[in-house]
Formats: sequence, structure tokens, C-alpha cells
Amino acid sequence: MVLSFLGEILYCILPFPVPASIYGIVMLFICLETGLIKLGDVKEVSTFLIEIMPVMFIPAAVGLIESWEIIREDVVIYVVITVVTTLVVMVVAGRITQRIIRGGKKKENEVKAHE
Repeated sequence: MVLSFLGEILYCILPFPVPASIYGIVMLFICLETGLIKLGDVKEVSTFLIEIMPVMFIPAAVGLIESWEIIREDVVIYVVITVVTTLVVMVVAGRITQRIIRGGKKKENEVKAHE
């Protein structure tokens, strides 16, 4: 909660178009990586949130249903944009993940070679 609150403060202070939740997630990541927060401290809550994640999409779906009259004219455009951006995100995330994994394997091989 503290990191979420700090994210809200950063959102108000910084002039960037970044949501407060992203600031909070980045700070949580940094705290986990540096050991300020232990994984065990957030594991139970994070597991619960992942389990109920589908429920979190219900309000958005209801909003789409209620806005159908407004979006009906441009639904093809919205679908195309959604598909294209989803594919771009998947490709970029996959490439970054592959590079990180390959970089980790190179370091392991270099350490083994020096031993």
C-alpha cells in the first residue's frame, strides 16, 4: 500500500503521462530486486490477486456493453487496433525475454569457463 501511495504522489509530481500504478509496480520491482522487500512478504497477496484477476475485467466489459451505441460505428477499427497492438506487445515482450534468457546463459557459460 505504501508503494501504491508513493506511486500516486509521483504521478502528481512528475510531468510524465505514466499511470500511478506503473510507478508503484516499478518501485515494487526495485524493492524486490534489491531485497528491501522479500518475495515471501508479497507472495500470498499476489497469488490471490492473480486468482481473482478475471473478476477485475467485469467492470470493463460492462462499460463496453453500455457504450455499444457509441463504439458500434468504429468496432472494426477498434478490433484491428487491439489485434495489432496485442501482436506488437507479444513480439516485443518475447524478444526481450529471449535476450534476457540468452544473456543469462552466456554469463553462466562464462563463469563455468573461468572455473
